[in-house]
Amino acid sequence: MTTFMLYLVPVALAAVAIVLLLGLANMLRRGPATRSQMLMRWRVGLQFVAVVIIMITLWLMNK
Repeated sequence: MTTFMLYLVPVALAAVAIVLLLGLANMLRRGPATRSQMLMRWRVGLQFVAVVIIMITLWLMNK
């Protein structure tokens, strides 16, 4: 289980980075504000999931 979580951490971090870059690209292109809001909500949600995954991984490693 710990090995699976160790592989899941970079995937979660990459997902956050991709959504962040998509939001920045939309802002630089002066895209629709609704898309920026949607991407910001996705980023916050993915950051929460990433933090939870990291905390579970740390907990499993110390067990």
